[in-house]
Amino acid sequence: MKALVFHGPGRTAWEDVPDPALKDASDAVVRVDAVTLCGTDLHIVTGDVPEVAPGTVLGHEAVGEVVETGSEVCGVRPGDRVLVSCISPCGRCPSCRGARYGQCRGGGGWVLGHLVDGTQAEFVRVPFADMSLHLLPGALDSEDAVLLADIYPTAYEVGVLNGRVSPGDTVVVVGAGPVGLAAVTAAGLYSPARVIAVDLDDTRLDDTRLAAARALGADAVARADEQPERLVDDLTAGAGADVAIEAVGIPATFELCTRTVRPGGHVANVGVHGKPAALHLEDLWIKDITITTGLVDTSSTPRLLAMMSAGRLPAGDLITHRFPLAAMEEAYEVFSRAAETGALKVVLGQDRHDAVLPA
Repeated sequence: MKALVFHGPGRTAWEDVPDPALKDASDAVVRVDAVTLCGTDLHIVTGDVPEVAPGTVLGHEAVGEVVETGSEVCGVRPGDRVLVSCISPCGRCPSCRGARYGQCRGGGGWVLGHLVDGTQAEFVRVPFADMSLHLLPGALDSEDAVLLADIYPTAYEVGVLNGRVSPGDTVVVVGAGPVGLAAVTAAGLYSPARVIAVDLDDTRLDDTRLAAARALGADAVARADEQPERLVDDLTAGAGADVAIEAVGIPATFELCTRTVRPGGHVANVGVHGKPAALHLEDLWIKDITITTGLVDTSSTPRLLAMMSAGRLPAGDLITHRFPLAAMEEAYEVFSRAAETGALKVVLGQDRHDAVLPA
């Protein structure tokens, strides 16, 4: 089959690799029909995630059709259309028993495209299939559903739930990329007084992202050159935001969150950081601020799937570019140059056909 293979920092290739096969009785093999790229993939390619070994197939989000299952799999069967979650929980370890699937200690967690071959391929082996795959209703479009593999659960769990967004809150989302935009939508589910989207890119992409933020429910938006801290002060009579969600993963955006949050407020870090960020305890020690970090658990995926099926979660506004699966390298180029291309979420798919994985 064809797959996008990581060969070390700055080097990837869409190339022939062996077809995946079942390794454990809890595995399934899925034919990939739709897949998307993630900012974390870019972090991997630039060398920020050293655990990813050269030779690994990248990707951790997909929608597809089950073509083979191990003897222990009972929740899905060949022919089922499924969402492939970015987290693969074993379901048995202490972390999984507490629904902390991202911290799985039984060989799962974030493994696809990280510790084992991932989804940016024609087929993918999915560990712990009963916990990792979600059956999809026929009416839900694959392009929309693939957004439930990572960005919506991440924004909802690591941003909104960890940040304890409540009715009447002022919520600042710093970073209006795909996860930040999903956080704008997810925060809106809790009836905040206002959601403010801030983007520090300071390029023409700012306008694309902030227009999308408004379309998805942001009440106010600000670019880097529009003094976002002053905007927050003006809208809160100087009190600051109740919740600040960091959705980029660079020092400047994390530190902006700590400056805009009110005393007693929450900073929920969602972004993947490749460099240290300063924690100004000389200012923060007295402010009773809660700072949370986290890897998504995807425990919310069934709930979010039900909401999207009911039309309560927008998806199309986040997708700006579509490619055939074979155009993976072009898609990476477009996604990595988002400031020039205006890319938000990039989705790739392949035509349906009757071929199945060779025996």
